[in-house]
Amino acid sequence: MVGYGYGKVILFGEHFVVYNLLGIAGGIDNKTVAVAEASNEPGLHVVDNRPAAPGYKEKKAEHFKESLEYIKKAMPQVDWATKGVKITLGGDLVAASGVGASAASCAAIARAVDELFGLGLDDDAINDIAYEGEKGYHGNPSGLDNTCSTYGTLITFRRDPAGNQISKLELDEKVEMVMANTGVAADTKAVVAGVRERKDREPEKYEQVFEDYESVVEEALGALKAADWKRVGELMDRNQELLRAIEVSHPKLEELIQTAKSAGAYGAKITGGGAGGYMVALTPGKELQEKVASALKDKVDIVLKVSVGGK
Repeated sequence: MVGYGYGKVILFGEHFVVYNLLGIAGGIDNKTVAVAEASNEPGLHVVDNRPAAPGYKEKKAEHFKESLEYIKKAMPQVDWATKGVKITLGGDLVAASGVGASAASCAAIARAVDELFGLGLDDDAINDIAYEGEKGYHGNPSGLDNTCSTYGTLITFRRDPAGNQISKLELDEKVEMVMANTGVAADTKAVVAGVRERKDREPEKYEQVFEDYESVVEEALGALKAADWKRVGELMDRNQELLRAIEVSHPKLEELIQTAKSAGAYGAKITGGGAGGYMVALTPGKELQEKVASALKDKVDIVLKVSVGGK
């Protein structure tokens, strides 16, 4: 029995979505695949054969264990005291910080267990389980990553205690992008906690940053719908300036962003929690995408050519 979860790219909203501001993100074609089979040993047991950035799995090992416990609790239909499941993870999504790797694994595992036991869960239920699994990695997840990993579409997202507000954002055509991994495995939970600590310490500064971000994302929504890629790129750059202001960038991220911009990318920024992980560059058209990808491959080993949007 097989389950899957998509990788993700955040175009706008890293960290800001945690504070109920609008985010824009989408699933990418690369995904994690989970193969489930019955086990004689009760519980949920995972063999992790995913391709991964060096050190990623080791750094996330404890979070991974916590995540499995959350997933088990979120699937009470399975009597884990007597039922055993062996999951083997694979797929073509390179596990690394910033590409939704943890959310993709949570969605894939939930789908595989659902298939194995014939639970009949729909995507909304899978998304809820993936959100619970994400707590093992992020403590207080926004819900954005698991939504992208479950549905695989471009979405707008706003966290809401009464129920997350999620809308599909349909673009007439897909747009090409390039993602590159720094090779630095970030502790997302610690990065999120650090932002909250600094926000509590400097409320006026952060209030202004958040107001500036709201203006950026509202304009970005219109620019995306109009396929005004030049303006989208400029707004991505502005989003990156605000991420620097809340101190979640990293020297390697900045190097890759500058490399992409020098190669002609319309815009480039962190995607994900920051402090390592991935960056993303807007590169409309296959020719520009290839040019930027080639420049980034001179700097790092993991470079993905992806696309988002389309109906």
